[in-house]
Amino acid sequence: MESIQFKPTNYPTDLTDEEWALIEQYFPEGPNSEHSKRSLVNAVLYLVNNGCKWRSLPHDFPPYSTVHSFYRRARMNGVWGIILRALVKKTV
Repeated sequence: MESIQFKPTNYPTDLTDEEWALIEQYFPEGPNSEHSKRSLVNAVLYLVNNGCKWRSLPHDFPPYSTVHSFYRRARMNGVWGIILRALVKKTV
């Protein structure tokens, strides 16, 4: 299976390499993954920080429906809370 390539964006909300290293373990790439998990996390962080609508995500992120589905699953299975705590601990 070929690895999904992360395509960096240039937004202030993007995770640093250090931050991604802290949470990467919680987002394994699956056999049907089309987008890197880091891109999906960056898209959610952009949305939360800017208060935009899902459909208004910039086009250099994965499709909004994919980002929404990713976020919903991560929130429902508790992973989103885990990664937020890990990132907050890092900044304290």
